[in-house]
Amino acid sequence: MEIFEFKNFLWSFLKKLANLNFSIFILVIISMFCVIGSIIEQDQSLSYYQVNYPVDNFKNSIFNWRIIYYLGLDHIFQTWWFILIIIIFILTLLSCTFFTQLPSLRYARRWKFIYNKNYLNRNVSFKDNYISSNNSLMIMIYSLVYSDFFVFSQDYSIYSYKGLYGRMSPIFVHISLVTILLGSMFSFLSTFVAQEVIPSGEIFHIRNIVHSGFLSSFPPNIFGRVEHFSIDYNVDGSIKQFFSDLSIVSYQGQNILSQKISVNQPLTYHNITFYQTDWQINALRIRLPGVNTLQKKLFKTSVNNKNCWLCNVVIDDSSQILLAVFDLNNPILVFNSDGLLLGKFLVNQSFYINDICFIVDDILTSTGLQIKMDFGIATVYLGFLVLMLSTVLSYLSYSQIWFYRVSDVFQFLASTNRAVLSFEEELFCIDFIYELCILSLQKQKTFVISYVLK
Repeated sequence: MEIFEFKNFLWSFLKKLANLNFSIFILVIISMFCVIGSIIEQDQSLSYYQVNYPVDNFKNSIFNWRIIYYLGLDHIFQTWWFILIIIIFILTLLSCTFFTQLPSLRYARRWKFIYNKNYLNRNVSFKDNYISSNNSLMIMIYSLVYSDFFVFSQDYSIYSYKGLYGRMSPIFVHISLVTILLGSMFSFLSTFVAQEVIPSGEIFHIRNIVHSGFLSSFPPNIFGRVEHFSIDYNVDGSIKQFFSDLSIVSYQGQNILSQKISVNQPLTYHNITFYQTDWQINALRIRLPGVNTLQKKLFKTSVNNKNCWLCNVVIDDSSQILLAVFDLNNPILVFNSDGLLLGKFLVNQSFYINDICFIVDDILTSTGLQIKMDFGIATVYLGFLVLMLSTVLSYLSYSQIWFYRVSDVFQFLASTNRAVLSFEEELFCIDFIYELCILSLQKQKTFVISYVLK
């Protein structure tokens, strides 16, 4: 008995969830929290919120770091209450689908025949009368089938419809929204994001994880190598695009997958995507007489609103020079300690200072990578695909036509839920075919009668 009462309670509760106003209310709440999540920076450190949202800053913002930290507004899309709201909204969509849309679709598929005048007050778009003849039903069936209607006949009544797929579009809209929400929720819980800055030519594995969901799994056996880093420049010297030759390697160091990635062309391996995000110039590798290799760290600065990387090289006890790198393609500039330009040279080109020869073998660079695993993204894309298809289906008109006998005439009724002008053209075509067939039969009958009389 208790189980029966629980089922009745659950059934009535789900029916109440199918209320349109309640669904809109839940959707507004979700939208409101999404706006809050867009305004408040997500996944930052506690010190960041303490600096940017102080407690005594109530005049400029209703949020302070205590409210943000207590309510979980710093990771709003992963909080239990936000996920609960999404689950409630999913239940409202499913309830509306099973208790409203599917019964409506079943009703639309029923054969709704009309036999008497009591249906003349029916909400129809068009009405007409046809003079009864022996073949009126057969000719009307032919006219409707010719116009791509599904036709059903019983006694002296015809029922036909067209565009039933248009009545299915709300169901597919609900399915697509549920798919998108489930994919987003799974993405919140299973995604991990890492950021790495890798020197060119080095092997790396994923270490610096900046975000991970509750259900995310870390792939410990993923190793990569940055083979080479390069930059394409515009004519004015601005950066056009930067590239990294990235390889996925095995434990033995063998290449599994290699690809040149850029900002808009990431590398994907086993649902892990490697994005090109940033770059930096680290150091110069300098060869001096009597010294195998000297590696000098570069410091970034700005000269005439242009990025510049500088390092100093001591020549002797009383003098030193400055090396300036503005980009990877142009020569390296050499300045003395007073800032006077001494010359310029390219990588692997000899340069002499006080009869001392030195060569810059390489400009050491690093590439910035964002590594992301998101199992929910494919589900979200599938949901949007179904949503687009359902939007196209929603433009299909659902039209119905009744043709039944009343006394000595046939009553013609028609209705549609959209595209009335297009439906008028279809009715004109049906009427034209019907009248043409009636006229043709009358001519044949007249010809036969005249032939018999002769």
